[in-house]
Amino acid sequence: MSTSTLTQQVREAKHVVVFTGAGASAESGIPTFRDSLTGLWKRFDPAQLATSEAFRADPALCWGWYEWRRLKVLQAQPNAAHLAIAELAKHVPRLTVVTQNVDDLHERAGSRDVIHLHGSLHSPRCIDCGLAYPLPLTSDALPEDGCRIEPPRCTACNGYVRPGVVWFGEMLPEDAWSAGLAAAEECDVFLSIGTSGIVYPAAELPLRALGQGAVVVHVNPVLFDVSNQEHFLQGSASVMMESLLRESFGDLPAS
Repeated sequence: MSTSTLTQQVREAKHVVVFTGAGASAESGIPTFRDSLTGLWKRFDPAQLATSEAFRADPALCWGWYEWRRLKVLQAQPNAAHLAIAELAKHVPRLTVVTQNVDDLHERAGSRDVIHLHGSLHSPRCIDCGLAYPLPLTSDALPEDGCRIEPPRCTACNGYVRPGVVWFGEMLPEDAWSAGLAAAEECDVFLSIGTSGIVYPAAELPLRALGQGAVVVHVNPVLFDVSNQEHFLQGSASVMMESLLRESFGDLPAS
């Protein structure tokens, strides 16, 4: 598909889904599980801290890790891709943002009703009874290299408060998954940004959109194989999304 054809598809779309992964937040400086870590965390495999078993075995270690990540998110700013996605919502009849990211950068850029498939660093809950734990959490004084932190206790059952993210081995939130599937199956254009499509079940969404006849476009700096029915824009999320928005709808507002 040529760029002009794609921009026409975006202009004529009644419903656009933007599906984002870690690559969409990488330009904001958010560390991913694949990044090299420093300080306390360089001795640990992040994937091994992201389980219920790891949390129960050493709550302070896991809570400290996630509070370090949450602080990094709070220090970061939405990048041009987040802003372009929020701007796109002003130009199409309906836009749905579905993200695998656990930060709040889409919301801070102006996107509304974001569907969080993997939960959020900002929505902790009790590991035992599931009760949501009210913010604020205090992490302003965390050392740069991270530290162990004893988790708060649930106000209802005194269980440990855990991060509100989806850990390995856990199911996606049912409401979020159902909403994401419905959006994928209803859209005209599906933009998959900064995700390599290997983490299931989330990676099923572009396939669902394709199966219902949507135009599916992958945006990523690293080229990977897609079917001959899908399309690829190779480049950073910010550059590609700003370009797509500008070519589809003209000059962008001054930031």
